[in-house]
Amino acid sequence: MADRTLMSKGEGRISVEEVGKIYDPEGVNVCALKDCNMEIDPGEFVMLVGPSGCGKTTLLNAIAGFSNVTSGIISLDDEIIASPSMHQSPGADRIVVFQGGALFPWKTVLGNLVYGPMMQGKMKRDEAVAEARRLMDKLGLSKSCEELYPEKLSSGMMRQVEIIRALINNPKVLLLDEPFRALDNMTKSLMHEYLLEVFAITKKTIFFITHDLEEAVFLADRVLIMTTRPGTIKASIEVNISRPRSFKTLATRDFMDLKEQAEAAVKEETLKAFEAGERELA
Repeated sequence: MADRTLMSKGEGRISVEEVGKIYDPEGVNVCALKDCNMEIDPGEFVMLVGPSGCGKTTLLNAIAGFSNVTSGIISLDDEIIASPSMHQSPGADRIVVFQGGALFPWKTVLGNLVYGPMMQGKMKRDEAVAEARRLMDKLGLSKSCEELYPEKLSSGMMRQVEIIRALINNPKVLLLDEPFRALDNMTKSLMHEYLLEVFAITKKTIFFITHDLEEAVFLADRVLIMTTRPGTIKASIEVNISRPRSFKTLATRDFMDLKEQAEAAVKEETLKAFEAGERELA
C-alpha cells in the first residue's frame, strides 16, 4: 500500500455565501438562517458559538450534506456542494463527529475503523487494517484496544476512536457537532488536548460548533459568533494565542480577555432570543 499522509495539502476551504434556510416553507416558515456568510481557510480551526436555536447545527448539517439550503451557496475548495437547485448528499471529503457518538456497537474498535474505507471501495481489508493501525499508533490510541467493543471503552477513548475513524477517510474537513458536551470536566480537558495534538499533526480544516465558550477559545484559531434566529455571523474573534496550548493557557490574561469578549457577544444575542421567546428548533 502506498504511504498515505495525514497532513492537509492546502485543501479544505469552506465558503458560505448568502445562505438561508427555511424549515417547512409551506407551513410555519421557521427561518433558521438568513444571509449567512462565512469563509474558513484550509487548515484553519474555527469554532462557532451562539444562543440555543440560532442555527449552528443547521449550518453544519448543510455543509455536511445532510440537508439542503433555501438560498445561497456553500463551496468546498471552489466546488459548490450546496445550493437550492442541487440535491445535497454527504461526502467522504466532509466527515462529521457527532455529540452522541456513532460507533457501531456490534463491531470492535478495529472493525469500526476499517468499515468506512472498505465500504466505499477505497481499500481492501488488509490495507484498511494497516492504515487503521498506523493512525492508532500515530494518534496515540493503544493497539491493545483494537479488539474491544465500544461498551468496554471509556467515554474519552470512544471519542478518540470516532476521530480516528473520521481521519482514516482522509477528509478535507472535519465537522464536529459538540462531541465533548456529555463528558465530565476532566475527560473533556484531556480530549481538548488530544484534539489539539491531532490538529497539530494533520492541519485539517476543523469546523466545530459548541455552547462552551471556554472550549471555543481554547481550541480555535478563530471564534465565530452567531446571532439569534435567523442565524447569521455576528462577529469573528481572532484567537492570537500561540500553539501548542495546555491547561495553563486557561489562566492567562489573553485567554480570559478573549473569553470575556465572546461571552459579551453571545450574551447579547441570548437576551434577544429570550425576549423574543425563541425556542430551540435548529
